[in-house]
Amino acid sequence: MTIEHHITLWDGKSAAGIKAVFDAYHADADFSDKIVSLSFTPSCEIGATWLLKAWLEAGNRLTARQIAKIYPALNHLQHWQAKLHLLQSMSYMPISEADSIHVYHFLRLTLTDQNKFVRAWAYHGFYLLSSQHSKYLNETKQYFQMALRDEAPSVKARIRNISKTGF
Repeated sequence: MTIEHHITLWDGKSAAGIKAVFDAYHADADFSDKIVSLSFTPSCEIGATWLLKAWLEAGNRLTARQIAKIYPALNHLQHWQAKLHLLQSMSYMPISEADSIHVYHFLRLTLTDQNKFVRAWAYHGFYLLSSQHSKYLNETKQYFQMALRDEAPSVKARIRNISKTGF
C-alpha cells in the first residue's frame, strides 16, 4: 500500500491513525515531495497537511522549490482542517517575494472563514507575512485593530499573544 492509500483509508478523526501513517512513512526519502503533492488532492488534503505539519514540527525543512509549490496552491484547499494545518505550518516556510501575493490572497480569504481557529491562524499568517515583507505591515496592523474589536475571544487571544512579541 502507498502513503496515499493509507491517508485515504484514515477516518479523518483518529489522531493515532494519522500518527501511524506518519510513523510508517516519515523516514522515506521522498516523504516531503509526496505529502506536498497530496496536500492538494481533495481526498488526502486533511491527512497530508497534518503529516506535513508534524514533519515540519519534528525539525525537518522543505526546500524552496517545495514551498513554491505550496503557496500558489493555497486557495485550492477545500477543508478547514487543511487550511488550519498549513496556516500553522507557515512559521516553518519562509515566504518569498514571488509567493507573498499568493499568501496574501489566501490570508485575506481565511480572515473570513467560518472556523474561528482558521481565522485566528490567518492573523498569525499576516503577522508572518508582514514580518518578512514590510509592505503588508500597515494593513496587518489595521486587521489586528479591527479583530480586537469584533472577533471571537480565541481570535483576540491569538492577536494579543502576537502583540506581546513587540509587534
